[in-house]
Amino acid sequence: MVISFVPVVLLSLCAAQADSVAMTFEDKDPTTGLSVTCDRCSPGTYLRTRCSSTKKSECAPCPPGSFTEVWNHIGRCLRCGVCSHNQVVKTPCTADRDCECQCKPGYYYKQEYEMCVRHSECSSGQGVVTKGTPDQDTVCQICPEGTYADIFSAHNCTAHKSCSNAGLQLVLMGSSWHNSVCANCSELKDGADYLREILPAFFVRHNMNVKHLRRIVHKLPSGDGKRRTSDLNSSELHEQLNTWIVSARPEHIRELPSILTKTGVISAGERLDSKLRRIDIQLKSQCRGNEVEMV
Repeated sequence: MVISFVPVVLLSLCAAQADSVAMTFEDKDPTTGLSVTCDRCSPGTYLRTRCSSTKKSECAPCPPGSFTEVWNHIGRCLRCGVCSHNQVVKTPCTADRDCECQCKPGYYYKQEYEMCVRHSECSSGQGVVTKGTPDQDTVCQICPEGTYADIFSAHNCTAHKSCSNAGLQLVLMGSSWHNSVCANCSELKDGADYLREILPAFFVRHNMNVKHLRRIVHKLPSGDGKRRTSDLNSSELHEQLNTWIVSARPEHIRELPSILTKTGVISAGERLDSKLRRIDIQLKSQCRGNEVEMV
């Protein structure tokens, strides 16, 4: 929505330009007190000197930073508007038109609040149907079968990779929030190494609160001691998680479901454990004779 700053009082003082009556107005001669018909001033000007029975109205251009949009008889031009919070100028103010504002990039005008608010981000498992504009919010939809979106974003859903086309075995079918996981049976790894691929998306998907994230990061098994987490925000905690995920040993990754359960996110722990079990089962089924020892 384009936001203009023309005051209602100006509209009540001045009729539409198309109406011939709006070109004049009735006034009193300052000397005789008699009624006189005076010319209105055109848009972009104001009435500097009122008319009398002997002289016409004297109009003057609006100075910089002011404007009039309609035929008028006001004594000074209106001050140009100023765009408010989270708005930018769409059309600059001129002598005959106020500035027009619109929401800055990443925001849209929400009529209910009468202000610009940030575009919605499509959550994990959703893709963008329509990108947000200054007038409309982003429109999201759940990723259709065979596609996924693994982050909060403004992007489209991505097709799951095909393991068979790459000569690999499918060990975890893709979902709306993570890609398919494939294994090369001739270079087989521990099942936890395959689970590692979806862990960053897993923590985004489950959108855990800061309290739980701090507990989880604090309990992550590693050789460098316990981490200080009390002063970290959600973004920083996710960053620490992702750093740990990259370098964690398989046996440590296998401890994650238990850690999640102990820190209070029981359902997330159960889901992660189920994913890991499915990977282990598929590895044994698809790669017989090449199994690595599971911890």
